Amino acid sequence: MNTSLKESGTTKAGVRFCQGKMALVALMTFIGLGLSSGGASAQKSKAAEVALEAFDHSNFDNSATVNNKWFPLQPGIQWIYKGFTQEDEKRVPARVVQTVTDLTKIVNGVRTVVVWDVDYKDGKVAESEIVFFAQDKDGNVWLLGELVEIYEDGAFKGGSAWIGGMDGSSPGIMMKADPRPGTPSYSQGYAPPPFNWTDRATVEKAGQKVCVPAGCYKDVLVIVEGSKGEGPDAQQLKYYAPDVGYIKVGWRGKGEKLRETLELAEIVKLTPDALAKARAEALEIEKRAYLYGRTPPAELMKGATNAKAQ
Repeated sequence: MNTSLKESGTTKAGVRFCQGKMALVALMTFIGLGLSSGGASAQKSKAAEVALEAFDHSNFDNSATVNNKWFPLQPGIQWIYKGFTQEDEKRVPARVVQTVTDLTKIVNGVRTVVVWDVDYKDGKVAESEIVFFAQDKDGNVWLLGELVEIYEDGAFKGGSAWIGGMDGSSPGIMMKADPRPGTPSYSQGYAPPPFNWTDRATVEKAGQKVCVPAGCYKDVLVIVEGSKGEGPDAQQLKYYAPDVGYIKVGWRGKGEKLRETLELAEIVKLTPDALAKARAEALEIEKRAYLYGRTPPAELMKGATNAKAQ
């Protein structure tokens, strides 16, 4: 999930929004440990790759229900990741808290589920973002956009947004319905210069066994992500456990700068009050963003209980 949804060193793309004189800053990424051995490995695919994934509005129905085996997004589930990041040649403690809210939002004509993601560096908030995902009828999970806020020493400094279908940006696939080694790489979205969002992913290994603080997992899938802007010598590795989501993030390449390590430490089922607080925080991020007035506002998921945040 991280987005985070976190990408390999690329800048978030779309419309900028800021406070005072603060401009858009480069966004941090999930990166971590190296590949484990064993399992199936990718072979060079003979199939043709495409620059962008074909986005068909008619291929979405119950799109805010994301139950892909490798990327399940159940409202009220929270994942907590812990690790370190490399900054100024020093290792800094890092923590990421990712929450599936009970909000949905129409993006590019498709109803998405809203995920709230917070990054902490050395105990202080560094980023807070909401990310929009939808699952098509075939079972592919799409990334349709993000609203990101940047903090420095706990103080809000500015942010950015990219929304598929707006300002030349396009949605991309975050997880295939049937991810297999040896298949072509796929686009995770696109935004034109000056933001240069060009991330792509390739399924590298399957059938791995990976242990993290939250437990040991079998049949783990390893996906390699990279971007044109970062070059071939900076890649991000994501480890996905079935029916859980990503459990670990890794990196490789001399061009990688942050060298952050993150592993799943805990999975939490939120109480109604805690979920209401997460919902309120996600809505505040949306309201502060410039794009709020250009897209339909997020709303409570059908059937969800409208508990109030305390």
